[in-house]
Amino acid sequence: MAAGSTSVLALDAVTLTLPSAAGPVNILRGVDLAVGPGERLAVIGPSGSGKSSLIAVGAGLEQPTSGAVRLFGQDLARLDEDGRARLRRGRAALVFQAFHLLPNMTAEENVATPLEIAGARDALATARQWLGRVGLSGRLTHYPHQLSGGEQQRVALARALAARPALLFADEPTGNLDAKTATTVADLMFALIAEVGAALVMVTHDPVLAARADRIVRMADGQIDTRKIDTGKILA
Repeated sequence: MAAGSTSVLALDAVTLTLPSAAGPVNILRGVDLAVGPGERLAVIGPSGSGKSSLIAVGAGLEQPTSGAVRLFGQDLARLDEDGRARLRRGRAALVFQAFHLLPNMTAEENVATPLEIAGARDALATARQWLGRVGLSGRLTHYPHQLSGGEQQRVALARALAARPALLFADEPTGNLDAKTATTVADLMFALIAEVGAALVMVTHDPVLAARADRIVRMADGQIDTRKIDTGKILA
């Protein structure tokens, strides 16, 4: 879709260049992308093509070298780090391949803490409710090291969606899981984002997972390949 005021996320001519021992490396090279409310977008492409950097820039975790990023209509360049965090809070959430749970907190504490920081009332009750939604009612007081990989990712999913965000960024959300567990987590993710009405920007190497999105874009060498994608060929 074209960038505009109705986009939850819009990138216009975004570049990202990072220093290295061998000289500057062009990670993103003139990326244009817009995501509408409730739209589910999959980003595919080879390793090193800039997929994860696109999420980092879109979420305001990394500042682009040039171009504009608008999250919920706000130009991220006009916000400092605290301002970007405030903009994300309760409205944009992230799920990563590596789970990123706090090791010294139980499952319910991992889900409740962001809600408490955002000033939500009954944060613990909401955390328990969402852990129940992802099938973990019996694991509320377990620490991450006591949970399987699939259970940890379900905690991460509950944490991300408990605030009912408008946008979920997911970077290889099933990348560390076996095929059966990956399907379970994917089913939960798509069902729950549909329920809360969240848009999804998902990076994945899994063609089956990508095919569940409303739209697929392919990245190559830091740019979005504008050629039409044949879903059938992706799944072949």
